Amino acid sequence: MDLALIFLRRLSHAVLLVLAVLVLNFLLIHLAPGDPADVIAGEMGGATEEMLAEIRELYGLNKPVIVQLGIYLGRAVQGDLGQSFFYNAPVSELILGRIGPTILLVTAALSFAIFVGTFLGVLASYKPKGFLSGFVTLFAVIGYSAPIFWTGLMLVIVFAWLIPVFPIAGMYDVTLDNGPVGRVLDILHHLILPALTLGIVYIAQYARLTRASMLEILGSDYIRTARAKGVSGPKIYGYHALRNAIIPIVTIAGLQFGSIVSGAVLVETVFSWPGLGTLAFDSILARDYPTVLGILFFSAVLVIVANLITDIVYRFVDPRIRTGG
Repeated sequence: MDLALIFLRRLSHAVLLVLAVLVLNFLLIHLAPGDPADVIAGEMGGATEEMLAEIRELYGLNKPVIVQLGIYLGRAVQGDLGQSFFYNAPVSELILGRIGPTILLVTAALSFAIFVGTFLGVLASYKPKGFLSGFVTLFAVIGYSAPIFWTGLMLVIVFAWLIPVFPIAGMYDVTLDNGPVGRVLDILHHLILPALTLGIVYIAQYARLTRASMLEILGSDYIRTARAKGVSGPKIYGYHALRNAIIPIVTIAGLQFGSIVSGAVLVETVFSWPGLGTLAFDSILARDYPTVLGILFFSAVLVIVANLITDIVYRFVDPRIRTGG
């Protein structure tokens, strides 16, 4: 099937999925107990019943949920995600101001995890019963079982207190003014601990998955044939084996994009990273419905786009899918 036709079909499915996510998130948020009018009034120092009624009317909270849903969907398809109760600003502006740091953090963590995890998995498959293979297995168990927030706190203790080499909060130092290059280096310096915290659990998974996939492929007939023909070891590992072992890595990376975005909420909270996670945490505490819904919407879009890209990349990595084999 033509790649463009496949892309259009996947895109149409993605649009329907986004609409379903909008409806489901809206209903779940509004079925939760609590009244946003009370929160808004609390920020004002309290209010009478008359003022609460005015607040509900101002934000449309006095309408039936179905009517609110229809109004919300009509505005959302036009790019209007509403007005934040807590920040008193358009939700789309709040999200656009925070989505960049989150994408930077998630992309850095995922890229680091895929590269390091694949590298460790290939090394472990070279001698399956050796010390390195056992170390990778042990690291995978520890890295996968450790909670993300605990890993972040341990890294803060080691690299910010015992060995103070990395900052523990923020995205950059606001007191420094050392030009564009210096600002980029400062952001990368602040990015190391959050990205490492978020990436460790995925490094463990990719290392274990790569090791298992490499061992399975190295025992296949075409690898034995290549060795019998005198093909060198590095070419067998790097070209023949790794090229096929990377296929499940691509699949898992796309499927795990949603979990790594949700994990970013904890990491951003621990390190005060100014992304969507911190905004979501503050908005949930303030019961800021429009902002929470907007963040859930953008997170769903990120996951859907990541899976769409993964599906396309998968067809380039595995020729059998392109040819329908």
